[in-house]
Amino acid sequence: MTTESHPGLRERAAAALTAARARTAALTDAVTDADLTAQHSPLMSPLVWDLAHIGNQEELWLLRRVAGRESMHPEIDPLYDAFEHPRAERPKLPLLGPEEARRYAAEVRGRVFDLLEKTPLEGSALLDDGFAFGMIAQHEQQHDETMLITHQLRRGAPVLTAPEPDAPYDPPGAPEVLIPAGPFTMGTSTEPWSLDNERPAHQRDTTAFWMDTLPVTNAAYRAFIADGGYHEPRWWAAAGWDQIRRHSIEAPLFWHREGGEWLRRRFGVTEPVPDEEPVLHVSWYEADAYARWAGRRLPTETEWEKAARFDPATGRSARYPWGDADPTPAHANLGQRHLRPSRAGSYPAGASPLGVRQLIGDVWEWTASDFLPYPGFRAFPYREYSEVFFGPEHKVLRGGSFAVDPVACRGTFRNWDLPVRRQIFSGFRTARDV
Repeated sequence: MTTESHPGLRERAAAALTAARARTAALTDAVTDADLTAQHSPLMSPLVWDLAHIGNQEELWLLRRVAGRESMHPEIDPLYDAFEHPRAERPKLPLLGPEEARRYAAEVRGRVFDLLEKTPLEGSALLDDGFAFGMIAQHEQQHDETMLITHQLRRGAPVLTAPEPDAPYDPPGAPEVLIPAGPFTMGTSTEPWSLDNERPAHQRDTTAFWMDTLPVTNAAYRAFIADGGYHEPRWWAAAGWDQIRRHSIEAPLFWHREGGEWLRRRFGVTEPVPDEEPVLHVSWYEADAYARWAGRRLPTETEWEKAARFDPATGRSARYPWGDADPTPAHANLGQRHLRPSRAGSYPAGASPLGVRQLIGDVWEWTASDFLPYPGFRAFPYREYSEVFFGPEHKVLRGGSFAVDPVACRGTFRNWDLPVRRQIFSGFRTARDV
């Protein structure tokens, strides 16, 4: 692909960068400077760190690596190296203040737009298809999701607003879908802005299995709680049982009981837990325990992708469950259009060819799989994006959430986290063998 054969490539890159920066501004302008510099949880960075880190990574990859320019502020590079300082230590660093961080990010962006106008989007792995610009847009959107998690952890009055989900609602008739045995193509070698862990495309084979048509709902998860699920060790992996005992965990994060009713805190609002929404803020251990209690299991990452992408009529794997077209509001709950998942049973237009629903958006879905490289994996453009996280310590999540922008969400996109993590926008669905 070249800029000549795809004249909209430059515009696409500019639009992706602009959308990411608008969201960053909305997340950081909504709170006071004191909130920006505070650490709302030791699990997260201060918002002002994310803001300057976004600018620093953009400068590093686009102005230095692509354009070959000198560092604008070499003295701050170590402060914003995500591997240099754990999140819990970042508030103690001499970080840029809110206005300094905004000015720095804006100055970098101005120079980047000049670069985008003049640079051929071909001739090297970083420039082909505008990859470096797409990578930076995805990086910023991923940090916007991280900042939205920080907003959820923040205590105090609500500061973010969004309309309630209003997606088409058409509950499916069958609770599960049979996924046929056989081979399919997993991963991608053609998606222009795909990241290294999504590559290369390769053949996988599965036996037949059943998968939930929809994600597990709050109502279904409450039945697990009511049946004593958090007090029965036989449902839990040993490390998960230890985790919930040590931290007295008895429900998803942000839930509490009051007067016999389950309530949750959502971006500063306390409200009844809605029955029909996919369950949110559960760890891998909680998802795995529920699945065992239900006589089922979590799907593997391979099974999830087959259910999402494979079309038995053509034998090919599409970019998304609904086909190759980019997501629209009719397909999925993405991009922070809403501050919550839509009801399970929404977005019938987003169904996969096999009939599985809501695989994209709403909630990240835990899978049974460890985060591992595909056959033929090659780290690009740096080892620290994926390779250093490969191994049994991290579990794979798929499908994105309401907090994920479409630029960073597709049928091949792989997320990963520690199995104890609950602050992320994570849910799950279950599967079973035939």
